[in-house]
Amino acid sequence: MSTGLKRIRNIFNTTLGFYLLVVVLFTLKTYLCYRTDFTLGSSGSVQNFLLFVNPIPSAMLLFGIALYFRGKLSYWLMLIIDFLQSTWLFANILYYREFSDFLSMGIIKGTGDVQNNLGKSLMEILHPTDFIAYADIILLILLLLFRVIKIEKKPFKKRYALLITVLSFVLMFAEYNVANADRSGLLTRTFDNNYIVKYLGLNEYAAFNIYQNHKETATRANAKEKDLKQVQDFIKKNQISPNAEYYGKEKGKNVFIIHLESFQQFLIDYKVDGKEVTPNINKFYHNQNTLAFDNFYHQVAQGKTSDAETMLENSLYGLPQGSAMVSYGAQNTYQAAPSILNQDGYSSASFHGDVPTFWNRNNAYKSWGYEYFFSSSYYKNKPEYNVGYGMKDKIFFDQSIKYIQQLPQPFYAKMITLTNHYPYELDKQNTDFPATNTGDSTVDPYVQTAHYLDQSFGEFQDYLEKSGLAKNSVVVLYGDHYGISNNHRPAIAKLLGKKSVNKYDLAQFQKVPFMINGSNINGKVDHTYGGEIDVLPTLLHLLGVNNDNMIQFGHDLLSANNQQIVPFRNGDFVSKQYTKVGGTIYDTSTGKEIKPDDEQKKQIQTIQDYVNDSLSNSDKVIYGDLLRFHKINGYKPVNKKEINYGKTDALKKLEQTNKSKKTDLVSQNDNKSTVSDFSTDAPELK
Repeated sequence: MSTGLKRIRNIFNTTLGFYLLVVVLFTLKTYLCYRTDFTLGSSGSVQNFLLFVNPIPSAMLLFGIALYFRGKLSYWLMLIIDFLQSTWLFANILYYREFSDFLSMGIIKGTGDVQNNLGKSLMEILHPTDFIAYADIILLILLLLFRVIKIEKKPFKKRYALLITVLSFVLMFAEYNVANADRSGLLTRTFDNNYIVKYLGLNEYAAFNIYQNHKETATRANAKEKDLKQVQDFIKKNQISPNAEYYGKEKGKNVFIIHLESFQQFLIDYKVDGKEVTPNINKFYHNQNTLAFDNFYHQVAQGKTSDAETMLENSLYGLPQGSAMVSYGAQNTYQAAPSILNQDGYSSASFHGDVPTFWNRNNAYKSWGYEYFFSSSYYKNKPEYNVGYGMKDKIFFDQSIKYIQQLPQPFYAKMITLTNHYPYELDKQNTDFPATNTGDSTVDPYVQTAHYLDQSFGEFQDYLEKSGLAKNSVVVLYGDHYGISNNHRPAIAKLLGKKSVNKYDLAQFQKVPFMINGSNINGKVDHTYGGEIDVLPTLLHLLGVNNDNMIQFGHDLLSANNQQIVPFRNGDFVSKQYTKVGGTIYDTSTGKEIKPDDEQKKQIQTIQDYVNDSLSNSDKVIYGDLLRFHKINGYKPVNKKEINYGKTDALKKLEQTNKSKKTDLVSQNDNKSTVSDFSTDAPELK
């Protein structure tokens, strides 16, 4: 062995040398994962430099803990710490691939509520190369086992260990200052989690997230009634009057909310090999009694579907991290659509072909005032009835009819479809539509499950017509969030018929459908800009329900005074004039990037101030549970103790209510069931 190699080996045969090797290998591995597994958008010398060095300070600090111990224990501690950090990295690689975001304490706390049926998705998400997250540990263990590196038995001096600890904090502080100089207000303003990881690192993001979570818990404990005043002032300042032409147009009608899972706007009128992907939804979209909004955006963050439901039924934004339904669904007070309409004589029910604990729905729905929740225990189930995240949509609609016909009218009913969910799997007997040919295995089957969802909706719509419910119901269709994440840029470009896509294109790709159909509505395709936060006030005004004194952050999309500003959870926005993505501003009508002049900067800042205030005030409501202090004349808060979703108790309550009220569909049909009015071609039921 040459003298040079011996010297290098002698260095690694010391505790300090092994420590430095661990830090270097961990840093290189993390940087490689940053580049290959995440889309952090680093640009310029400062950002690229920080991206490379940001794993070092926290690695020095955490691995440095082992230096306070001696001999084998020191080495074992470094390997254990490396394993824990690598597992955190590995978990984020998988989560990011599916959700384009990083794990948070809110998500981790809610793991038990969202883990059901995730096994199959995990196998779809997992790539063999992901295990590179553990490569350095394997290498280090082999070096020790084969005694290429020998364990130093004498203790590492404590003063040197302390010096390394201090140095790691100094480097963290220096890193933060450089990052904050390049991105002002990095930790104080509402930014995408990608920014924090890009500038500070994955471990620092975790630490900041834990701090945020603790702060949120303390905020609720310390919240006072006076804290609501600032929120009310903001709501009052931005309140707009309803459109007199539409106000009360559908008063007293049943409401169906059809939740189109992972359904994006581009699917409307989209064709593959000359065939419409969604012919039934297309027909509904263009119906003479349908108000269809073609500039409607999902606004979800980490909570995905739960964020969409929170916005849709509460007009409150989802949280910056985690899910409001999971973290605050049980204990908070809400003024949600079911409880609001209950004051107006409505019954309410949600239908979902999966377990009730998913997204903590069994608790959140009680807080929202849902009287009934028909989840998996209410449905007959067989293995072939399910795919991915739950019951296939055709079977779900088929089995829901017997409960729908028992609901006292008028009712508010939400139907949550599931089949069009990642990984977009469908058995051969249900697949009769061609896949796209982008070459992306995640994207190409998307149109097939979307087509199946469309067929399912078509069957349900036929039932509404045959049973007579259609004429006395408002039917709302909406897409909860994207189905194809922005990580699939080449495939998105092919879907859109473009050579490539930029940030503006990706922002526009976040459009989802929103349609309202009612017999008294003069239908049209409305170009108003809006999002999920706007659904509740729009629907309430159509039903003739006054929301003047309610805490709602959305606006009636039909009002002439609507500002048409769509805030996104990361602080970006779309308005009629401008689209902001990160630090880039586009002309919304042309899609061209603009360099704002002084007047435009003022306009953009006014919009940004509204976006920031809207998000922060909504957060105050949820974190502080401020609605517990809010009183509305004539509004009775939800009494969760009166609500029981157990099948026996719920069906008994339905039976007793219908005996006294006789407003359910069966009673109005001379006590004859309408189940036979529903027809499906589901092969599993033949």
